[in-house]
Amino acid sequence: MATVKIKFRSSSVDGREGTVYYQVIHKRVARQINTPYKLFPAEWSKQHSRIIITPSDEGRRQYLLSLDKKISEDTDRLENVITALGRKGGAFTADDVTSAFHGNHCGLFFFVFMREVIDGLERLGKIRLVETYGSTLNSFMRFMNGKDMPLGDMDSDLMIAYEAWLKSRGISMNTVSFYMRILRAGYNRAVEKGLTVQRFPFRHVYTGVEKTTKRAVPLHVIKQLKSLDLSLEPAKAYARDMLLFSFYTRRMSMVDMAFLKKKDLNNGILSYRRKKTGQQLFIKWEPCMQEIVDRHTIPESPYLLPVIGRPGTDERKQYINASHLVNRHLKTIGKELGLSVPLTHYVARHSWASAARSKNIPISVISEGMGHDSEATTRIYLASLDTATIDKANRLILKSLQDV
Repeated sequence: MATVKIKFRSSSVDGREGTVYYQVIHKRVARQINTPYKLFPAEWSKQHSRIIITPSDEGRRQYLLSLDKKISEDTDRLENVITALGRKGGAFTADDVTSAFHGNHCGLFFFVFMREVIDGLERLGKIRLVETYGSTLNSFMRFMNGKDMPLGDMDSDLMIAYEAWLKSRGISMNTVSFYMRILRAGYNRAVEKGLTVQRFPFRHVYTGVEKTTKRAVPLHVIKQLKSLDLSLEPAKAYARDMLLFSFYTRRMSMVDMAFLKKKDLNNGILSYRRKKTGQQLFIKWEPCMQEIVDRHTIPESPYLLPVIGRPGTDERKQYINASHLVNRHLKTIGKELGLSVPLTHYVARHSWASAARSKNIPISVISEGMGHDSEATTRIYLASLDTATIDKANRLILKSLQDV
């Protein structure tokens, strides 16, 4: 059986970085695969054939961690190529292995192919898709106990077993459908590339969308949240204010709030483009919004809200961590108030739509309180509305907080 070794070649110039390369050995014939991965000699362990990650400089440390991950993925690809060539039967050479590796025939295995898809999405800057594909692949890998398989082994029985495994862990049907649709999209990419024939492995599993339980709270609860004295619990106060800001701004999502810039607020109008859809929205700035900004602003930050505390450093990760903390504290507040609906940031989005409907605001303005099965339909309604009409609706809702 062919073997793979990871090697390091020092630079011929003192003080310059050397290069990592792979050596494929089969039937006493060795072939070399070069990589673009650069390291200093002190960052390589010849004894263990791996990167030494010890620098105090965070930027260099992250660089080395990313290289370590890429090397691990490359060697996994090579091992899978070797296994695939062996499964075909007949003799193969070290040259066949290197040719298959360079020719992207690694797609013969599903995990490896999905990682290739994720890498491609990352290069395109599709961060949200990278996260969704990554979480789906991690779930499927846990089901498979980490054992990869040829694309040709993907069949209906396997997907039915995966669906049953998800259900046994209490996963909701919408999440089951989400995972299945991501896996199906990845599988169909492989079919399009001619790496496998279409066997329709997802035909007997659930890929629909169930209507979610309504998560709105009435206006008196929003007013109750607004009047809570949380001065001794700053983390809860911050979480509460993030929910209120979303409500005030016509159900703005947490990710859009996180990346609002101070420059997005001009002449009493807040403008932003939704991360999820790319739709640009304009909101009339109200005093209640300014109160929250005044309580939490960081003067030297370019961001309007303090969700991202360290601009320029893992901003997406900061947003995700902040979102988790906000929802954790909101759930605690909800329990303390005895709410029947679990209180999360998403509740603000449903509550604004519900409040608008209760005030007899035209259905075309609020697109039936987000009651459509498809968000695309909601966007079609909202995109055609006059901004002043929406601002008037928002002002009416905010005013009602004083009247409840």
